[in-house]
Amino acid sequence: MPVEQIDRIKGLGYTESEARFLYVVAVHSGYFTLRQFCTFTHAARGKRSFIFARKLLQGGHASMCDYPGVGPVFHLFSRTVYGQMEKDNLRNRRRHSFEFIRTRLLLLDFILANQVLAYFETEQDKVSFFCETMGVSKYFLPAKVYGGRPGSQSTVRYFVDKFPLFIAPFLSGAPPVVTFSFVDSGFETASGFLTHLGAYQGLFRQLTSFRFLYIAAKDAYFQGAEERFRSLVKRPLESDISAEILRYFHVRKKWDNREYMVPVTEDFEFLNEARRRFHCNRFDSLYQAWRSGELLEPDLRVEFSQLRPERTVFFDTYLVRGHWSPFDLERKSGERCVKDADHHSVHRSVHPVGERKLLGA
Repeated sequence: MPVEQIDRIKGLGYTESEARFLYVVAVHSGYFTLRQFCTFTHAARGKRSFIFARKLLQGGHASMCDYPGVGPVFHLFSRTVYGQMEKDNLRNRRRHSFEFIRTRLLLLDFILANQVLAYFETEQDKVSFFCETMGVSKYFLPAKVYGGRPGSQSTVRYFVDKFPLFIAPFLSGAPPVVTFSFVDSGFETASGFLTHLGAYQGLFRQLTSFRFLYIAAKDAYFQGAEERFRSLVKRPLESDISAEILRYFHVRKKWDNREYMVPVTEDFEFLNEARRRFHCNRFDSLYQAWRSGELLEPDLRVEFSQLRPERTVFFDTYLVRGHWSPFDLERKSGERCVKDADHHSVHRSVHPVGERKLLGA
C-alpha cells in the first residue's frame, strides 16, 4: 500500500491498521463488517472495533445499516477518505443494490485472506497492464458504455465488474500468470456467469496463457461453473479452430433445419457463443458453401488448421470458508450465526489432479 496515502488517511484521525484497512475496503469493496475489520487487525470484537466504528460515523466517512441478529454493515462513501488515496472517482463510493453488497462482502473476505497477491487495484491499472505491457488493443477489453447527460458524450468504462485480477505463480518457482476471477455470492445464475465470460472472450483470445478463478462460499457451485468454463472458454481456445468451426456449422444446420425436438442446453450455449465468435461475412459464406456441398470438410480443416493457437488455459476454484453474509437467505432455520470465529479461506479444486494449481504467491 502506498505509504504516503496511508499517512493521509491517518491524518483523518485513524490508526495505522485502521488506515490500511480503509484503503483495502475503498479499493476492493466499499462495504465491510466489523468481523472483517477484526480479521484484518487480528483483534477481538469489542472496544477497538467500537471506537473504529464511532470514528467512521462521527466523521461522516461511512454509513451503517444494522441487520437484526447479525450486526452492522458499513459503506465507506466519503469523498474525503477516497481523496486521500487519489481515488475519489471509484464507483465503490456510490450506493449499490442488495446483490452488489452481498457480492462485495464475499469478495472482501477473499482479499483479506490473500493480501500478498499482486492485485491490479484500479481500472487504469488493468488497462495499462493489458494495453501497454501485454500489447492488447483496448478493443478487446471488457467494456461498458455509460450514457451521459443530453448533449454530452458517452463514457466507456473497462473491467466494470471489479472482480479480483492479479498476477500469481501456479507453483513455487513457476512464472507468474495473469489470473481473472468471478465472485459468486449465491445470487448469481448460470446466465450471469455466461454473460461475464462472454464479456471477457475477446481478451482471453489475445492471451497465450491465463488462469480463471471461481470464488464462492459454497462448493456446490463449482462443478457447474467448471463445465461451463470448459465448454465456452477452455476447449475453444486450446483446440483446433477448424474443429470448432465444423461443430458450429453442424449445430447451426440442425438449428436452421429445426431438428431440435428437445432443447439441448449445451448445444444452444455453444451456438450462441459461436455466433459471436464467427460473426462475419467470411464465415457465413463458408457455412453456405459447406451446407450446399461445395466445400468439403477436409478442405475446410486444411484452410483453418494453421490457425490452431498455442494457449494454456487453467481453471481453479476458491472456497471462502466460514463466510456468512447478513443477506444469506438460504440459511436453514436453527443454524447459528457465529460472529467472532476465525474464518480461514481454503483453496479447493474439482478438476483433474494435473490441473490443480495453488493460489499462494
